Amino acid sequence: MSLLAIRRLTLTFTILYVFCFMVPVQAADELGIYEHLDEYITDDLIFTDELYQEVNLKEAINKPTILVLVYYECPGICSPLLNGLADAMEKSDIVLGEDYQVFTVSFSHTEKPPLAKKKKSTYTKLVTHGDTDNSWRFFTGDSTTISRLLDQVGFKVKKEGKEYIHPGSLIVLSPEGKITRYLYGSTYFLPFDLKMSVVEAAAGRSGPTINKMLKYCFSYDPEGKKYVLNVTKISGTIILLLALAFLSSMIFSKRRKNKVSKA
Repeated sequence: MSLLAIRRLTLTFTILYVFCFMVPVQAADELGIYEHLDEYITDDLIFTDELYQEVNLKEAINKPTILVLVYYECPGICSPLLNGLADAMEKSDIVLGEDYQVFTVSFSHTEKPPLAKKKKSTYTKLVTHGDTDNSWRFFTGDSTTISRLLDQVGFKVKKEGKEYIHPGSLIVLSPEGKITRYLYGSTYFLPFDLKMSVVEAAAGRSGPTINKMLKYCFSYDPEGKKYVLNVTKISGTIILLLALAFLSSMIFSKRRKNKVSKA
């Protein structure tokens, strides 16, 4: 393949990449995460922590804060997500309580402080350094406040029976309550990513994410309650790319033959 053909192929891939990943693939009322980077949570979000203390969420944010939205009786991705977070916290060299804090918030209004306290006892045991007593807090709240928080951070859930279908992500906030980053995952987070998101939040800098790519390449499986690779969509894209590359090559070859014949 000639150098010009390779350039044409590269250009084709680039155009399709931009088209695929810049065009929204979900309506705003569907399940998923809709990033609200650089937006601030409001000062009217009052939740109750595991000790029955009422807390204004924004006023309690005085350092980079990792917001974890789960529900405590979740049979699906919530436990692996919290385990993955705890593992990243344990392996990271940033210190809980000094460099950052974690707020775990249940989006089920039926869950109450005793359950939050039980969950805190379970997961804080996995982190052996830092102030887990005061800096990893577990909250519950009423339906109106929960809905307001979910809307502000772009976290869309759907209730089916007694369970929820929901995405998995960590949301990082600056000390001023500004949304600076979304870290996607359900079982594993890199300690380096955790550290960098905290450092950026401390400086008030927001970071790009691969949200659009995730939406394109992955689909949420309601039965398995997890994201799965969308093989059909990806295969179709690859076939389309190859077809366009072949077409571009054929057009270029035909034009070159015409130039040769005219000469």
